[in-house]
Amino acid sequence: MSETTSAETTAAGGPDGVSLYDVDHPAPVIEPPRKRTKKTGRASRGNFEMQAWLFMRLSGIVLVVLVLGHLLIQLVLDGGVSKIGFAFVAGRWASPFWQVWDLLMLWLAMLHGANGLRTVINDYAQRDNTRFWLKMLLYTATVFTVLLGTLVIFTFDPNIS
Repeated sequence: MSETTSAETTAAGGPDGVSLYDVDHPAPVIEPPRKRTKKTGRASRGNFEMQAWLFMRLSGIVLVVLVLGHLLIQLVLDGGVSKIGFAFVAGRWASPFWQVWDLLMLWLAMLHGANGLRTVINDYAQRDNTRFWLKMLLYTATVFTVLLGTLVIFTFDPNIS
C-alpha cells in the first residue's frame, strides 16, 4: 500500500478514488457584487442612512446627559417627586434655561424614538404599501407631539385662573 499526499489526493480525486471535479454538477455561479452608482448632485439613500445612524449615536449621548441631569436635579436636589406640581412647573418654565432644557429633551427623545421606529418599520413591514402608511402615521404622530409639546413649553401660562 502506498500512502498518497494531500496534493496527490486533490489532483487524483478524493481518498475513495471519487473525482473531486463533478462534470454533471458544476460549481454554482457566484454573482458579482452590485456596482456602485455614480454620485449625483442630490444625497443618496445610503448617505441618509449613515446620517440617521450617526444621529442615533449622538442624540443618545446627549439624551443620557439631559435625562440623568433632569432626574438628578428633580429627584435628588429639589426634594423629590412630592414637590412636583403646577406651581413647581410654573416656576421652572419661568426660566429660559429650563424651557430650553425641556425642549431639547422633548425634541431629541421624539426624533430619536421616531428614527428607531422607522428602522423597525423598514425591517419588519414587508409590503411597500404597509411600510409607507406606517411611516406616515409615525411621522404624523412625531410632528404632532413635537409641535404640541413646543407650544405648551413656550405658551405655558402660570396665571391660569
